[in-house]
Amino acid sequence: MKDTTENLPVTPYYIVEESRLRRNMRKLKDAETRSGVKIIMAFKANALWKTFPIISEYFTASTASSLNEMQLSLDYLGHDVHAYCPVYTEHTFPRFLEGCSHITFNSVAQYEKFYPAICRWNEEHAAEGRRVSAGLRVNPHCSVIETDIYNPCLPGSRFGVDAADLTDLPSGVEGLHFHALCESSSYDLEKVLNALEEQFGHLLDRVKWLNMGGGHLITRVDYDVDHFVEVTRRLKERHPNLELIIEPGSAFTWQTGDLVTTVLDVVENAGIRTAIIDASFACHMPDCLEMPYKPRIAEAIDDEAPAGDGESVYQLGGNSCLSGDYVGTWRFAAPLKAGDRLTLLDMNHYTTVKTNMFNGIQHPSIWLRHEDGALELLRRFTYEDYRDRMD
Repeated sequence: MKDTTENLPVTPYYIVEESRLRRNMRKLKDAETRSGVKIIMAFKANALWKTFPIISEYFTASTASSLNEMQLSLDYLGHDVHAYCPVYTEHTFPRFLEGCSHITFNSVAQYEKFYPAICRWNEEHAAEGRRVSAGLRVNPHCSVIETDIYNPCLPGSRFGVDAADLTDLPSGVEGLHFHALCESSSYDLEKVLNALEEQFGHLLDRVKWLNMGGGHLITRVDYDVDHFVEVTRRLKERHPNLELIIEPGSAFTWQTGDLVTTVLDVVENAGIRTAIIDASFACHMPDCLEMPYKPRIAEAIDDEAPAGDGESVYQLGGNSCLSGDYVGTWRFAAPLKAGDRLTLLDMNHYTTVKTNMFNGIQHPSIWLRHEDGALELLRRFTYEDYRDRMD
Protein backbone atom coordinates (compact mmCIF):
# COMPACT_ATOMS: atom_id res chain seq x y z
CA MET A 1 0.00 0.00 0.00
CA LYS A 2 1.57 3.28 -1.15
CA ASP A 3 0.65 6.68 0.24
CA THR A 4 1.92 10.24 0.33
CA THR A 5 3.13 12.46 3.14
CA GLU A 6 -0.13 14.33 3.55
CA ASN A 7 -1.95 11.04 4.08
CA LEU A 8 0.22 9.91 6.98
CA PRO A 9 -1.99 8.68 9.82
CA VAL A 10 -2.57 10.44 13.05
CA THR A 11 0.19 9.92 15.55
CA PRO A 12 1.72 7.91 16.98
CA TYR A 13 3.57 6.11 14.20
CA TYR A 14 6.95 4.57 13.59
CA ILE A 15 8.59 5.53 10.32
CA VAL A 16 11.52 3.61 8.84
CA GLU A 17 13.78 5.28 6.28
CA GLU A 18 14.96 3.03 3.44
CA SER A 19 17.92 5.31 2.71
CA ARG A 20 19.21 4.96 6.27
CA LEU A 21 18.64 1.20 6.24
CA ARG A 22 20.65 0.82 3.04
CA ARG A 23 23.38 3.02 4.50
CA ASN A 24 23.76 0.54 7.37
CA MET A 25 23.69 -2.46 5.04
CA ARG A 26 26.51 -0.99 2.98
CA LYS A 27 28.61 -0.32 6.10
CA LEU A 28 28.08 -3.86 7.36
CA LYS A 29 28.81 -5.40 3.96
CA ASP A 30 32.02 -3.39 3.74
CA ALA A 31 33.10 -4.65 7.18
CA GLU A 32 32.26 -8.22 6.19
CA THR A 33 34.18 -8.01 2.91
CA ARG A 34 37.29 -6.45 4.43
CA SER A 35 37.45 -8.65 7.53
CA GLY A 36 36.27 -11.97 6.14
CA VAL A 37 33.93 -12.28 9.14
CA LYS A 38 30.49 -13.67 8.31
CA ILE A 39 27.78 -11.25 9.45
CA ILE A 40 24.32 -12.62 10.22
CA MET A 41 21.22 -10.74 11.39
CA ALA A 42 19.84 -11.07 14.92
CA PHE A 43 16.05 -10.74 14.97
CA LYS A 44 15.95 -9.94 18.68
CA ALA A 45 16.70 -6.31 17.81
CA ASN A 46 14.36 -5.99 14.85
CA ALA A 47 11.94 -8.43 13.22
CA LEU A 48 10.16 -6.03 10.88
CA TRP A 49 9.97 -8.60 8.09
CA LYS A 50 8.41 -6.28 5.53
CA THR A 51 11.81 -4.56 5.36
CA PHE A 52 13.62 -7.88 4.79
CA PRO A 53 13.46 -7.54 0.98
CA ILE A 54 15.86 -4.61 1.40
CA ILE A 55 18.10 -6.40 3.91
CA SER A 56 18.20 -9.62 1.85
CA GLU A 57 19.92 -7.76 -0.99
CA TYR A 58 22.94 -7.68 1.35
CA PHE A 59 22.48 -10.43 3.97
CA THR A 60 20.41 -13.62 4.08
CA ALA A 61 21.74 -15.48 7.14
CA SER A 62 20.30 -15.02 10.61
CA THR A 63 20.44 -16.09 14.21
CA ALA A 64 17.37 -17.38 16.05
CA SER A 65 16.59 -17.85 19.73
CA SER A 66 13.13 -19.29 19.21
CA LEU A 67 11.16 -21.32 16.69
CA ASN A 68 9.28 -18.17 15.69
CA GLU A 69 12.49 -16.33 14.84
CA MET A 70 13.74 -19.36 12.93
CA GLN A 71 10.54 -19.59 10.90
CA LEU A 72 10.57 -15.86 10.16
CA SER A 73 13.99 -16.23 8.56
CA LEU A 74 12.96 -19.31 6.59
CA ASP A 75 9.89 -17.48 5.30
CA TYR A 76 11.31 -14.04 4.57
CA LEU A 77 15.12 -13.79 4.79
CA GLY A 78 17.08 -16.98 4.16
CA HIS A 79 17.66 -20.60 5.11
CA ASP A 80 21.06 -20.25 6.80
CA VAL A 81 19.79 -20.02 10.38
CA HIS A 82 22.10 -20.26 13.41
CA ALA A 83 20.16 -21.15 16.55
CA TYR A 84 21.06 -20.42 20.14
CA CYS A 85 18.62 -20.96 23.02
CA PRO A 86 19.35 -21.06 26.75
CA VAL A 87 17.39 -24.34 26.73
CA TYR A 88 15.82 -26.65 24.16
CA THR A 89 12.99 -29.10 24.77
CA GLU A 90 12.09 -32.50 23.36
CA HIS A 91 9.10 -30.84 21.72
CA THR A 92 10.98 -27.97 20.01
CA PHE A 93 14.32 -29.53 19.17
CA PRO A 94 13.21 -31.64 16.17
CA ARG A 95 11.90 -28.47 14.52
CA PHE A 96 15.21 -26.67 15.12
CA LEU A 97 16.94 -29.59 13.41
CA GLU A 98 14.71 -29.19 10.38
CA GLY A 99 15.26 -25.45 10.02
CA CYS A 100 18.80 -24.64 11.20
CA SER A 101 22.31 -24.98 9.83
CA HIS A 102 24.00 -24.39 13.21
CA ILE A 103 22.73 -25.11 16.73
CA THR A 104 24.56 -23.80 19.80
CA PHE A 105 23.97 -25.20 23.28
CA ASN A 106 24.19 -23.24 26.51
CA SER A 107 25.49 -26.08 28.69
CA VAL A 108 27.30 -29.38 28.37
CA ALA A 109 24.24 -31.13 29.82
CA GLN A 110 21.99 -29.75 27.05
CA TYR A 111 24.60 -30.68 24.44
CA GLU A 112 24.86 -34.25 25.69
CA LYS A 113 21.08 -34.56 25.81
CA PHE A 114 20.47 -33.49 22.21
CA TYR A 115 23.68 -34.26 20.32
CA PRO A 116 22.60 -37.87 19.57
CA ALA A 117 19.58 -36.43 17.74
CA ILE A 118 21.92 -34.25 15.64
CA CYS A 119 24.00 -37.33 14.73
CA ARG A 120 20.90 -39.24 13.65
CA TRP A 121 19.57 -36.29 11.66
CA ASN A 122 22.89 -35.75 9.86
CA GLU A 123 23.09 -39.44 8.94
CA GLU A 124 19.52 -39.50 7.64
CA HIS A 125 20.03 -36.40 5.47
CA ALA A 126 23.59 -37.01 4.28
CA ALA A 127 22.45 -37.91 0.76
CA GLU A 128 20.66 -34.55 0.50
CA GLY A 129 23.78 -32.64 1.48
CA ARG A 130 22.01 -31.21 4.51
CA ARG A 131 23.86 -31.04 7.80
CA VAL A 132 23.58 -29.36 11.22
CA SER A 133 26.75 -28.16 12.95
CA ALA A 134 26.75 -28.28 16.77
CA GLY A 135 28.34 -25.63 18.97
CA LEU A 136 28.76 -24.78 22.62
CA ARG A 137 28.44 -21.37 24.25
CA VAL A 138 31.29 -20.38 26.55
CA ASN A 139 31.51 -17.53 29.06
CA PRO A 140 34.79 -15.55 29.05
CA HIS A 141 33.64 -13.54 32.12
CA CYS A 142 34.96 -10.32 30.65
CA SER A 143 32.47 -7.57 31.48
CA VAL A 144 32.61 -4.54 29.20
CA ILE A 145 28.91 -3.62 29.62
CA GLU A 146 27.90 -1.08 32.26
CA THR A 147 24.19 -1.96 32.37
CA ASP A 148 23.70 -5.18 34.35
CA ILE A 149 20.44 -6.19 32.67
CA TYR A 150 22.34 -6.54 29.36
CA ASN A 151 25.55 -8.03 30.76
CA PRO A 152 25.79 -11.81 30.18
CA CYS A 153 29.19 -12.01 31.88
CA LEU A 154 28.16 -10.96 35.38
CA PRO A 155 28.98 -13.36 38.23
CA GLY A 156 26.13 -15.83 38.49
CA SER A 157 25.24 -15.52 34.80
CA ARG A 158 23.17 -18.36 33.38
CA PHE A 159 24.84 -18.03 29.98
CA GLY A 160 27.64 -20.26 28.74
CA VAL A 161 30.14 -22.74 30.14
CA ASP A 162 32.99 -21.54 32.37
CA ALA A 163 36.57 -22.44 31.46
CA ALA A 164 36.98 -24.37 34.72
CA ASP A 165 34.14 -26.66 33.63
CA LEU A 166 35.46 -27.20 30.10
CA THR A 167 38.97 -28.60 30.39
CA ASP A 168 38.23 -30.78 27.38
CA LEU A 169 35.86 -30.44 24.43
CA PRO A 170 32.92 -32.85 24.22
CA SER A 171 33.12 -35.09 21.18
CA GLY A 172 31.27 -33.69 18.17
CA VAL A 173 31.41 -29.99 19.10
CA GLU A 174 32.32 -28.10 15.92
CA GLY A 175 32.03 -24.52 17.09
CA LEU A 176 32.25 -22.17 20.07
CA HIS A 177 30.01 -19.21 20.72
CA PHE A 178 30.27 -16.27 23.10
CA HIS A 179 28.19 -13.15 23.59
CA ALA A 180 29.67 -10.48 25.82
CA LEU A 181 28.96 -7.16 24.08
CA CYS A 182 26.13 -4.63 23.90
CA GLU A 183 26.36 -1.63 21.55
CA SER A 184 30.10 -2.04 21.99
CA SER A 185 33.26 -0.97 20.18
CA SER A 186 35.95 -2.97 18.41
CA TYR A 187 38.20 -2.23 21.38
CA ASP A 188 35.70 -3.92 23.68
CA LEU A 189 35.74 -6.90 21.31
CA GLU A 190 39.52 -6.99 21.51
CA LYS A 191 39.38 -7.14 25.33
CA VAL A 192 36.88 -10.00 25.25
CA LEU A 193 38.89 -11.92 22.64
CA ASN A 194 42.00 -11.62 24.83
CA ALA A 195 40.04 -13.07 27.74
CA LEU A 196 38.59 -15.78 25.52
CA GLU A 197 41.97 -16.92 24.22
CA GLU A 198 43.46 -16.87 27.70
CA GLN A 199 40.73 -19.17 29.00
CA PHE A 200 39.66 -21.21 25.97
CA GLY A 201 42.58 -20.83 23.56
CA HIS A 202 43.48 -24.52 23.86
CA LEU A 203 40.11 -25.37 22.30
CA LEU A 204 40.03 -22.89 19.41
CA ASP A 205 42.22 -25.00 17.12
CA ARG A 206 39.91 -27.97 17.60
CA VAL A 207 36.73 -26.37 16.25
CA LYS A 208 35.63 -25.13 12.83
CA TRP A 209 33.89 -21.88 13.73
CA LEU A 210 33.71 -19.18 16.37
CA ASN A 211 30.53 -17.14 16.75
CA MET A 212 31.43 -13.87 18.48
CA GLY A 213 27.81 -13.03 19.26
CA GLY A 214 26.11 -9.67 19.01
CA GLY A 215 26.66 -6.17 20.35
CA HIS A 216 29.04 -5.07 17.57
CA LEU A 217 27.74 -1.59 16.78
CA ILE A 218 29.57 -1.32 13.46
CA THR A 219 27.15 1.23 12.02
CA ARG A 220 27.65 3.78 14.78
CA VAL A 221 29.42 6.81 13.35
CA ASP A 222 32.44 6.52 15.66
CA TYR A 223 32.90 2.74 15.35
CA ASP A 224 36.48 1.95 14.28
CA VAL A 225 35.92 -0.46 11.40
CA ASP A 226 39.64 -0.49 10.53
CA HIS A 227 40.42 -1.71 14.03
CA PHE A 228 37.68 -4.36 13.80
CA VAL A 229 39.25 -5.62 10.58
CA GLU A 230 42.70 -5.68 12.17
CA VAL A 231 41.54 -7.49 15.33
CA THR A 232 39.61 -10.19 13.47
CA ARG A 233 42.33 -10.71 10.88
CA ARG A 234 44.91 -11.23 13.62
CA LEU A 235 42.60 -13.72 15.29
CA LYS A 236 42.22 -15.57 11.99
CA GLU A 237 46.01 -15.63 11.54
CA ARG A 238 46.40 -17.24 14.97
CA HIS A 239 43.61 -19.74 14.28
CA PRO A 240 43.34 -20.25 10.49
CA ASN A 241 40.95 -23.16 10.98
CA LEU A 242 38.20 -20.86 12.28
CA GLU A 243 35.29 -19.42 10.36
CA LEU A 244 34.49 -16.22 12.23
CA ILE A 245 30.86 -15.16 12.67
CA ILE A 246 29.16 -12.20 14.32
CA GLU A 247 25.44 -11.61 14.76
CA PRO A 248 24.74 -7.90 15.32
CA GLY A 249 21.23 -6.83 16.20
CA SER A 250 21.23 -3.09 16.73
CA ALA A 251 23.81 -2.45 14.00
CA PHE A 252 21.39 -3.50 11.27
CA THR A 253 18.72 -0.93 12.14
CA TRP A 254 20.68 1.63 14.19
CA GLN A 255 19.32 5.14 13.55
CA THR A 256 17.08 4.00 10.69
CA GLY A 257 13.68 5.02 12.04
CA ASP A 258 11.79 7.31 14.42
CA LEU A 259 8.60 7.44 16.47
CA VAL A 260 6.41 10.48 15.82
CA THR A 261 4.07 11.50 18.64
CA THR A 262 1.77 14.36 19.60
CA VAL A 263 1.62 16.24 22.89
CA LEU A 264 -1.91 15.82 24.29
CA ASP A 265 -1.62 17.68 27.58
CA VAL A 266 0.85 19.44 29.85
CA VAL A 267 0.63 19.01 33.62
CA GLU A 268 2.76 20.34 36.47
CA ASN A 269 3.48 18.93 39.91
CA ALA A 270 6.10 20.04 42.45
CA GLY A 271 7.53 22.39 39.85
CA ILE A 272 8.04 19.61 37.30
CA ARG A 273 6.26 19.98 33.98
CA THR A 274 5.27 16.83 32.12
CA ALA A 275 4.17 16.76 28.50
CA ILE A 276 1.86 13.77 28.10
CA ILE A 277 2.15 12.24 24.63
CA ASP A 278 -0.03 9.83 22.67
CA ALA A 279 2.55 7.04 22.98
CA SER A 280 3.88 5.06 25.92
CA PHE A 281 7.41 4.35 27.06
CA ALA A 282 6.18 1.24 28.84
CA CYS A 283 4.26 -0.08 25.82
CA HIS A 284 6.11 1.27 22.79
CA MET A 285 9.65 2.08 24.00
CA PRO A 286 10.29 -0.29 26.92
CA ASP A 287 14.07 -0.15 26.53
CA CYS A 288 13.94 3.46 27.69
CA LEU A 289 12.78 2.17 31.07
CA GLU A 290 14.80 -1.07 31.15
CA MET A 291 18.18 0.34 30.18
CA PRO A 292 17.31 3.10 31.11
CA TYR A 293 18.08 5.73 28.51
CA LYS A 294 16.69 9.02 27.28
CA PRO A 295 16.04 9.15 23.53
CA ARG A 296 16.93 12.22 21.54
CA ILE A 297 14.03 14.37 20.30
CA ALA A 298 14.42 16.20 17.00
CA GLU A 299 12.51 19.26 18.22
CA ALA A 300 14.40 19.55 21.53
CA ILE A 301 17.60 21.47 22.23
CA ASP A 302 20.67 19.26 22.14
CA ASP A 303 21.81 18.28 25.63
CA GLU A 304 25.34 19.48 24.90
CA ALA A 305 24.20 22.95 23.80
CA PRO A 306 24.70 25.75 26.37
CA ALA A 307 21.66 26.93 28.28
CA GLY A 308 19.80 29.83 26.72
CA ASP A 309 17.23 32.38 27.78
CA GLY A 310 13.56 31.46 27.60
CA GLU A 311 14.03 27.72 27.44
CA SER A 312 11.31 25.42 28.74
CA VAL A 313 12.10 22.09 30.43
CA TYR A 314 9.80 19.07 30.38
CA GLN A 315 9.78 15.40 31.07
CA LEU A 316 7.65 13.24 28.77
CA GLY A 317 4.87 11.12 30.15
CA GLY A 318 3.33 8.15 28.37
CA ASN A 319 -0.38 7.57 27.95
CA SER A 320 -0.61 4.41 30.07
CA CYS A 321 -1.64 4.33 33.72
CA LEU A 322 1.73 2.96 34.88
CA SER A 323 3.17 5.47 37.34
CA GLY A 324 6.67 4.98 35.99
CA ASP A 325 5.68 5.59 32.37
CA TYR A 326 7.77 8.74 31.99
CA VAL A 327 11.28 9.79 30.97
CA GLY A 328 13.01 13.16 31.10
CA THR A 329 14.13 15.87 30.99
CA TRP A 330 14.42 17.77 27.70
CA ARG A 331 14.86 21.47 26.92
CA PHE A 332 12.76 23.25 24.30
CA ALA A 333 13.12 26.72 22.80
CA ALA A 334 9.44 27.46 23.45
CA PRO A 335 6.78 26.08 25.81
CA LEU A 336 5.13 22.85 24.68
CA LYS A 337 1.38 22.81 24.14
CA ALA A 338 -1.26 20.30 23.15
CA GLY A 339 -0.99 19.52 19.45
CA ASP A 340 2.79 19.87 19.18
CA ARG A 341 4.45 16.98 17.35
CA LEU A 342 7.62 15.43 18.74
CA THR A 343 9.94 13.07 16.86
CA LEU A 344 11.69 10.55 19.09
CA LEU A 345 14.79 9.52 17.20
CA ASP A 346 16.31 6.08 16.60
CA MET A 347 13.24 3.98 17.32
CA ASN A 348 13.70 1.06 14.92
CA HIS A 349 15.82 -1.29 17.02
CA TYR A 350 14.66 -2.90 20.25
CA THR A 351 11.33 -1.09 19.92
CA THR A 352 8.70 -2.88 17.81
CA VAL A 353 10.08 -6.28 18.88
CA LYS A 354 9.51 -5.40 22.55
CA THR A 355 6.18 -3.60 22.46
CA ASN A 356 3.26 -4.80 24.54
CA MET A 357 -0.44 -4.04 24.86
CA PHE A 358 -0.61 -3.19 28.55
CA ASN A 359 -3.74 -1.14 29.24
CA GLY A 360 -4.92 -2.02 25.74
CA ILE A 361 -2.89 0.93 24.49
CA GLN A 362 -3.07 1.13 20.72
CA HIS A 363 0.16 0.32 18.94
CA PRO A 364 1.63 2.96 16.63
CA SER A 365 1.25 2.23 12.95
CA ILE A 366 4.42 1.41 11.02
CA TRP A 367 5.48 3.15 7.82
CA LEU A 368 8.38 2.83 5.40
CA ARG A 369 9.68 5.82 3.46
CA HIS A 370 11.31 4.64 0.25
CA GLU A 371 14.34 6.30 -1.26
CA ASP A 372 12.15 8.10 -3.79
CA GLY A 373 10.11 9.61 -0.96
CA ALA A 374 7.06 7.39 -1.44
CA LEU A 375 5.48 6.20 1.80
CA GLU A 376 4.29 2.64 2.32
CA LEU A 377 2.06 1.55 5.19
CA LEU A 378 3.51 -1.66 6.62
CA ARG A 379 1.04 -2.18 9.45
CA ARG A 380 -1.88 -0.47 11.14
CA PHE A 381 -3.05 -2.00 14.42
CA THR A 382 -6.67 -2.41 15.46
CA TYR A 383 -8.78 -3.45 18.40
CA GLU A 384 -8.81 -6.98 16.99
CA ASP A 385 -5.03 -7.23 17.49
CA TYR A 386 -5.51 -6.56 21.19
CA ARG A 387 -8.55 -8.83 21.48
CA ASP A 388 -7.08 -11.75 19.57
CA ARG A 389 -3.95 -11.97 21.72
CA MET A 390 -6.24 -13.52 24.34
CA ASP A 391 -8.35 -15.53 21.90
